[in-house]
Amino acid sequence: MGRKSTRQQILKDAWIGDAVLCLYARRRILRDDGGIDGPKVQRMTSNQFLSIIGEPSETEAEIGRIFERDGLEAAYRWIEEHLIPVFERQEAKRNGAKTKT
Repeated sequence: MGRKSTRQQILKDAWIGDAVLCLYARRRILRDDGGIDGPKVQRMTSNQFLSIIGEPSETEAEIGRIFERDGLEAAYRWIEEHLIPVFERQEAKRNGAKTKT
């Protein structure tokens, strides 16, 4: 597979992975926080956040491939294992910084 077609496949997988991640984020926020929080969804799904883990499209593509191969619950487990611990640490720092101001 050529370089261009490899990148195109990554972007296709990432498009699906992005949708799975957004659904995960919204469901988690509704479950845990009891309401809608658009800014928190943005923080959890942004390229800025994903770049902490690796190249954002690659991370989303991994989620998309897991979803396609193993289903939604498997993709959610991957998100829980790889992204959420980092996100929770960031949120703790963010909330700590907010209370100090």
